Amino acid sequence: MQYIERTFTIVPRTARPPQEPPRVGAALAALRQQRGLSLDELSRLAGVSKSMLSQIERNQANPTVAVVWRLSTALGIGLGDLLGDARPAEPLLTTVPAHATPLLASPDGKCELRILGPIELAGRFEWYQLTVQAGGSLDSQAHEPGSREHLTVHSGTLEVHAGPESTRLRHGETARYAVDVPHRIHNPGKTTAQALLVVLHSV
Repeated sequence: MQYIERTFTIVPRTARPPQEPPRVGAALAALRQQRGLSLDELSRLAGVSKSMLSQIERNQANPTVAVVWRLSTALGIGLGDLLGDARPAEPLLTTVPAHATPLLASPDGKCELRILGPIELAGRFEWYQLTVQAGGSLDSQAHEPGSREHLTVHSGTLEVHAGPESTRLRHGETARYAVDVPHRIHNPGKTTAQALLVVLHSV
């Protein structure tokens, strides 16, 4: 299975300092060795560079959600096995403050994704608040077979292209489309568009 992620940069928040992310280095090294895999072999299986794997195992780098998902998939384990499940029971109600909601931006700055879904669902079910400036485009390669996206426009106009097919959406309209083909979300209008983007991965 090959998973090709979109290219974004993380936009830092200026509010409270974030908590230290979980360190997965020791767990990754132990699981890799249990399976008798070299760094080269795991690199090929997960599609993650050998140098990045080495840095993660030595706690010199913290992997992104996408990288953790690739590694857990390659090792045949759940995300919790890498992130560590020694945490308190899930509370009945939690609140995520605005400053703690991760924000991703495309290299040209015209597309932004606020990650609304929890980390434990990454790679299975994800949802985002998508903002696309006039003329901006979100271009993606094919995800794993059977994956689909659902895009609901809250303001402005967006065009959706999935393989050879395309449609134009206005306020309140929703498109449901396959993303196991190259796909694109484009803002053809003169104003910024906002939408809810839901990704259903095939598992």
